[in-house]
Amino acid sequence: MAKKTIRDIDVKGKKVLVRVDFNVPIKKGVITDDNRIVGAIPTIKYIVENGGRAILFSHLGRVETLEDKKNASLEIVAAKLSELINLPVRFVPFTRGTELEEAINELKDGEILMFENTRFEDLNEKGKLESKNNSELGKYWASLGDCFVNDAFGTAHRAHASNVGVASNIKEKAVGFLLEKEIKFIGDTLENPKHPLVAVLGGAKVSDKISVIENLLKVADKVLIGGGMVFTFLKAQGLEIGTSLCELDKVALAQELIAKGGDKLELGLDCVTGTSFSNDTVATVRSFNEIPKDEMGLDIGPKTIAKFSKIIDGAHSVIWNGPLGVFEFDKFENGTKQIALAIAALNGRAVTIVGGGDSGAAVAKFNLEDKFSHVSTGGGASLEYLEGKVLPGISCIDDK
Repeated sequence: MAKKTIRDIDVKGKKVLVRVDFNVPIKKGVITDDNRIVGAIPTIKYIVENGGRAILFSHLGRVETLEDKKNASLEIVAAKLSELINLPVRFVPFTRGTELEEAINELKDGEILMFENTRFEDLNEKGKLESKNNSELGKYWASLGDCFVNDAFGTAHRAHASNVGVASNIKEKAVGFLLEKEIKFIGDTLENPKHPLVAVLGGAKVSDKISVIENLLKVADKVLIGGGMVFTFLKAQGLEIGTSLCELDKVALAQELIAKGGDKLELGLDCVTGTSFSNDTVATVRSFNEIPKDEMGLDIGPKTIAKFSKIIDGAHSVIWNGPLGVFEFDKFENGTKQIALAIAALNGRAVTIVGGGDSGAAVAKFNLEDKFSHVSTGGGASLEYLEGKVLPGISCIDDK
């Protein structure tokens, strides 16, 4: 672990600024998934139990208009955190100003405060101050505390005022337990994997995963391709794919990846098709070389499931990002479910990582979260990490 962690900071008596990721789904005033709040609790507890004063801040949704602002307050999140952590959480409905400063200065050791949605600063007349990493805003937020802890992996791939801006203007800085875990599992597995390493990649578009595929082909022993993007690869092989999803402008690239990947790249053998993108369409198993012109692939087929499962069974490390079919439709969830079960079966004998986003949602749907070594909290951040990119929200923290 190369980065300083919260364990490397003496938090006692200090005002600890903590960038958390509380960008949670809210419908009709109710938080429908509190996993991100739960994920931040170990870091918050560590601070208060060791005599620190926790000052939490996060973004919530996209705030581009005054109308957006009406439904984007973190007040409901502060109340939920208080309920989950069983401690009072003082909420301040401002992102700057006298009331916020006085509330922070009144904090006692072991107390928690949360201030308003950092994205409210994007409505400033001077422009998107948070998202554009405004230097004055980063400096101001840094002035509110004695040290900074970044525990928001979901925004680690973005240089914002609330992560890079604060870190650039404060002496003591570290990662929290959640971000430490992301670095440990994704970063360390890419840098020093336990072989055989198998990467399972799904999702709709090749364009979303080009750099991921290229990077994983360098380190993985096998890269298994499923989901909608497999049909661009099949098109590249000259096969009929019917009305399946296909990025015609990426066919030549798919040909290059097939040539580059060689035996490492596995596309499977069959798929489950339908005549329309619907749970009501008739599901038919088709070999890749017999897809009719009026049908589209909506899931991987039984032969592909068997082949991929056998490869996964021999792995010592697995990285999975992206569903293998349209798992939102019960009729076409089986491929994603069976591959999830195959990876879950490695529990205890391999490092298994789910790269957040839709694959994380699939794991949750099948109630398998506790069967994986790590389920990432970041969708876009996970992708960029898998691409081998340097994430600004991590690089802004000092090395040990």
